[in-house]
Amino acid sequence: MTTQGVAIVTGGGSGIGAATANTLAARGNRVFVTDIKQDAANKVAAQITAVCGQASGVALDVASQEAISAFVAQVMSDVGRIDILVNSAGITGPVGQQSHELSTADFQKTFAVNLLGAINLTNAVMPHMIGAGYGRVVHVASIAGKEGNPNMAPYNASKAGMIGFVKGVAKEVASRGVTVNAVAPAVIRSPMNDDVTDETMRYMLSRIPMGRLGEPAEVAELIAFIASPECSFTTGFVFDASGGRATY
Repeated sequence: MTTQGVAIVTGGGSGIGAATANTLAARGNRVFVTDIKQDAANKVAAQITAVCGQASGVALDVASQEAISAFVAQVMSDVGRIDILVNSAGITGPVGQQSHELSTADFQKTFAVNLLGAINLTNAVMPHMIGAGYGRVVHVASIAGKEGNPNMAPYNASKAGMIGFVKGVAKEVASRGVTVNAVAPAVIRSPMNDDVTDETMRYMLSRIPMGRLGEPAEVAELIAFIASPECSFTTGFVFDASGGRATY
């Protein structure tokens, strides 16, 4: 199989990230699967390599700007290009508590992964994409960043911030061959939701007209299109994957 591009997928050890890594690899991309858990990244990379292409598992803490910089430098040293960044790394943060019951530290920890991670990843790959005159950046936001879910204030705010960042940065590089977009899923079947309370889960499901959880593969297909050369005239946009919850 001819390699179409080099892709980095963060949060690739499970859920949307793992499904996306597999889908991008099946379409001919060389994939670096990163996750906070080395074993999870290795497992997905091994599955990809056995079935359809080249993949490497890498331990990466997206809350660390230094780790991100070192990782991106290593990828450039090893393969000389980065065509795609899909950032699926994220945490729910505190759930089941109202905003006024939380500390500043509760917000900061969630922001460090969900928002600053997205910012630092983008900033690390952007000079290389601009230099090549081509790039696709896709951040996994959330419908919570648009509508908000009760008792998940740090998560809501971090994803809303991500959406604002995407819209601004996309305009900065729109004429340089680089697109920057986001995906806003509703609740998806994923280990990330293991800590979500039953009450919050019932609320989120009640808001989805299709009446079911989304599947990681459904979101991965959308991401694969956004990350493809064919998605060439859309940037700064938030693609919904919400089972009908978002209608605007």
